[in-house]
Amino acid sequence: MCAHLQDVPSTADCELEERDLLLVKERTTTMATKSPPPLMKKHSQSDLVSRLKTRKILGVGGEDDDGEVHRSKISQVLGNEIKFAVREPLGLRVWQFLSALMFTVIAVMALAFPDQLYEVVFDKGTVSSKTSTRLYGGALFSISLIIWNSMYTAEKVIIRWTLLTEACYLSIQLVVTTVAMIESGSTPLGASVLVCSCLLFVLVSGYFYYQLGRRPKKL
Repeated sequence: MCAHLQDVPSTADCELEERDLLLVKERTTTMATKSPPPLMKKHSQSDLVSRLKTRKILGVGGEDDDGEVHRSKISQVLGNEIKFAVREPLGLRVWQFLSALMFTVIAVMALAFPDQLYEVVFDKGTVSSKTSTRLYGGALFSISLIIWNSMYTAEKVIIRWTLLTEACYLSIQLVVTTVAMIESGSTPLGASVLVCSCLLFVLVSGYFYYQLGRRPKKL
């Protein structure tokens, strides 16, 4: 009788162990056959959609009024000066070369031959002081260096400032030469040519300055 009672709990324990083993096998088989959810794929697609929405809200990626496609907000705000290389006004480089050459020639004459330059302009004898004429030549030579260097850049802002510097200097020289002619009561041929040349250079430089600052028309 006692031996029979000892056999009962051992049979129940075996059945429990068998059930546990079956459950473990079922779970293992289910985990092995079940494919992992495409969480990474959905996550990457959602990130791409959100990035596209953000770029659309910021206005990046599409064409602007000038027909240029900006790839970042920084380039859209600051602009891109590379496109200016194919949109510069016709004759700009030729005008820069002529201006630089004119300033260089007059500067060399003022530095090396101050008396002859003064005599050509005002039809008078030698100047009382050569220092002022040579200082004039030094100023012209400095401006000529700026113009020469501006020929090797495609940045619109630098070229515009160079043209503005040239126009301002020639405007001052035009006013000073005109006042000197009025005070002397005579109109020398050299001074008249100088005044006309200054006026022409101011007008042409102002024209190119305006063309560089003008926005292209919308189509």
